Amino acid sequence: MSVIDAPITESLPQEAAVGDDVKVYGIIAEYDNVGDVIEATQAAYDAGYRKMDVHSPFPIHGIDEALGVKPTILPWLVLGMGLTGMTTGILLTTFTMTDFMPVPDAVPTNFEGYRYLISGKPFNSFAAFIPVIFELTIMFSAYTAVFAMFLLNKLPLLYHPLFNSKHFRRATQDRFFLAIESQDRNFDADQTAAFLKEHKALSTELINE
Repeated sequence: MSVIDAPITESLPQEAAVGDDVKVYGIIAEYDNVGDVIEATQAAYDAGYRKMDVHSPFPIHGIDEALGVKPTILPWLVLGMGLTGMTTGILLTTFTMTDFMPVPDAVPTNFEGYRYLISGKPFNSFAAFIPVIFELTIMFSAYTAVFAMFLLNKLPLLYHPLFNSKHFRRATQDRFFLAIESQDRNFDADQTAAFLKEHKALSTELINE
C-alpha cells in the first residue's frame, strides 16, 4: 500500500500550521463516500456556513442544493449573445442585399450595401440569408459559452491554497472534501473542525494561504 492510498484517520496538528504572520484560508474535511459528504454539507449549511465548497472525483447529484448554490447565469448569457448574433446576421444580410434600408445621401458610398445578383434570384431572399444568420448565431453563442465559462470559474487558476494540502490530491482519486473558508462569518478554527468531526469527517486539515 502506498502512502497516497493509506487511510487517514487523524487530523493534522492545527497548532503547528498557524503562525502570527500566516493567513488561514480555511479548513477541509475528508470523507470516503458521497452520502457522508452530502450530509455534512447540508448540516454545515443549516448551521449557517455559506463560504464553502465540495471537491470530488466526479459530479455529485444534489450537492448544489446542499451548498445552496444558485443556478449559473451562463445559459442566459449564451442565449443573449445567440440572439445578438442572429440579429447581427439579419441586419447584415438585409443591409447588404436589399433595398429595404434607405441610406441618406450624406452617408459615404462605402457604407452602403452591395447587392449581388445570383442566378436571377431576388435580392431580398430570406432563404439565402439563413446560412449567414445561422453561422453568426452559433459563433456568438459558442464563443460566449467558452469565454464566459472561464471567467465565471475564475480560470485559469495557477494557484489555490488547497494545492498546499497533501491529502487534497486524493480529490481526483477516491476521496471527497468539504472546504470551509476562514472568511465565513461563522468560521472558527477549533469549533469548525470539531463540527466537521461530529459529522463523520475522517480528518480535518487547516489550510494556510
